[in-house]
Parts: sequence; structure tokens; C-alpha cells
Amino acid sequence: MLPGRSQGSYGYAVVDLEATGSSSHRHRVVELAVLLLDPDLVPQGEFTTLIDPQGPVGPTHIHGIEPEHLSGAPRFSAIAARLLALLRGRVLVGHNVGCDRAFLVAEYARLGLRLPAVPEVCTMRIAAAAGGGPAPYGLSLRARAAAIGLTDWSPHTALGDARATAALLAHHAPQLPGLSELLATAAGLRWPEPSDLPAAADGLWVRRSNDSARRTVPNVRHGHA
Repeated sequence: MLPGRSQGSYGYAVVDLEATGSSSHRHRVVELAVLLLDPDLVPQGEFTTLIDPQGPVGPTHIHGIEPEHLSGAPRFSAIAARLLALLRGRVLVGHNVGCDRAFLVAEYARLGLRLPAVPEVCTMRIAAAAGGGPAPYGLSLRARAAAIGLTDWSPHTALGDARATAALLAHHAPQLPGLSELLATAAGLRWPEPSDLPAAADGLWVRRSNDSARRTVPNVRHGHA
């Protein structure tokens, strides 16, 4: 652990989101999940919520979210401060992480905030480097999860995808160089500390009705994040 850093704010933030479309500039986040891991990849907690995109929900045939599912869901602005606290000091991890980052950057830009250049780990790029080609599995998250024997999960839900991505990271981590350097860089970054964002109450977070909580990966509202 780095001097002066608490274990609770140092490690990895595995992120996945569902959106109303493919353009981070024109479309909005409609569901978000963050799974926190310590530097040894031990799960610390998870955060997930549906988000009111203030417009059409987009491709329901992909993400399964209907307008009525968003009743009571917060806007992004209501969870933005809490999300900053979750991400601060951590390496950002995702499957095609550049896409997730682009949507987060765009959402914060709408609030007048600029995210720092966070160190990243992309499990899709890791799979490509490891020789994960079109056959027999391919590079999609579903394909890479199947390649490591992970089948009991919920694709195209933010929490299901984040959990699968965390499993991929754990599978490949022993062969990945430079993780310690990424952790050190992430721990030293300066993050915005806005005073004008609402402090989101945990009660605002709205999970999908079919998301199963894991006792071994408690939601951050009950954990130590």
C-alpha cells in the first residue's frame, strides 16, 4: 500500500454502463455499475443504479430497460458526487474501457467538471493481446467470459457486466506487467472536488429488480467504500 493511502481508497474500480445509444456526445447513461477491488483484487463493494436519462431509454432490445423501470431513478447529477468518491484514487477497469470512460467524461462535462486522465486497464485489449481472436470465442465480453468458464451471469446489465469484467481481470492479472505502476499513478491523481453537486443519498440508488446482491461483494452503501 502507498504511504498515506487507506486500503479503502486504493485499488481498482471496475466500471460498466448501459446507454441510450452509441454516441457519448448525443446519448446518455441509463444504468451504471462500479465494482471496487483492492490492490490484490479482493472485492470491497459494489454500486449500481438505474439512471434517468431525461429522454428516450434507447435500445431496450439490448439493455432490457423499459421507461417504466426508471420510476424513481436518479439523474446522473444526483449520483455524480458519490461516483467521484468511488473512482478517486483507483485504476479504471472495463471491457472496452474507452467507451465507458467517454460516457463518464461526457456526463461530467455536462455538469461543468473535467475528469482526470485516469490509468486504465481494458480487458478487451488484454484478451486481444492474449490471442483471443474471432474463433472460437471472439473479443466480446460474453465470449471472453465463456472462454474462462464463466456462464452464470446477466449480460447487458451494468452489474452483471462489471462482475464478469472483474472476473476477467482476476484471470489475466498474474500475466499483466505494470499493474503496480498504474496503481501508484492512480493514487496520486488530483480529482475535482465540486462543492455544488448534490450529495446523493444512498436511498436514491435504484437497482434492477433482477439484480442479485452478493454477500461476498456487498453494495457500497453497506460496505466500506
